Amino acid sequence: MASTAKSAKSAKGKAKPAGPPRQPGVERRKNHPLRAKNGQQTVILTHNVPYVGKTGDVVKVRPGFARNYLVPQGLATFATAHNLRIVEQHKRRTRELEAARRSELASLAAQLNQKSVTIEANSNPEGYLYGSVNADQIATVLRSHNYEVTEEMVKIDGPLKEVGQYTIRLHLGMDVETEINLWVVPAHTE
Repeated sequence: MASTAKSAKSAKGKAKPAGPPRQPGVERRKNHPLRAKNGQQTVILTHNVPYVGKTGDVVKVRPGFARNYLVPQGLATFATAHNLRIVEQHKRRTRELEAARRSELASLAAQLNQKSVTIEANSNPEGYLYGSVNADQIATVLRSHNYEVTEEMVKIDGPLKEVGQYTIRLHLGMDVETEINLWVVPAHTE
């Protein structure tokens, strides 16, 4: 019986491959985030984090900050090769969408630059308006002509209080600006 126990142990010993003994925590997965030499850990921000960075930024932070705050709160993810590829694809897609949006705004600006708008308002015989013409009224008139313009896009230096011709700046977004001619005319009353 003792010889069979020794032979069973030797059979088990022969089945193991030769190599260094395995140490716990030494083997890591391929996608596991590694620390830099200075102890920092690289993460990709999924949301804007004050004093750290904006969405999509690859930043280096202390490991405890990443492990205990950023990742559990869903503000960041570890910067693995796979995640970096996904972020690059997302950035490329975002740039394409921004370029398309910028071209749409440029064509809208070209159309608006040739546009002249007239607003009728009640005024006295000297040409002063009883009320005023403001950005909301200008945007409403442009929307009635099928232009997508909001009140925030109209840039005037205060309400217009006299009858006459004005040049109105429009900031359409993404640094696209244009100007339109606005005629404020007295309302015809009989």
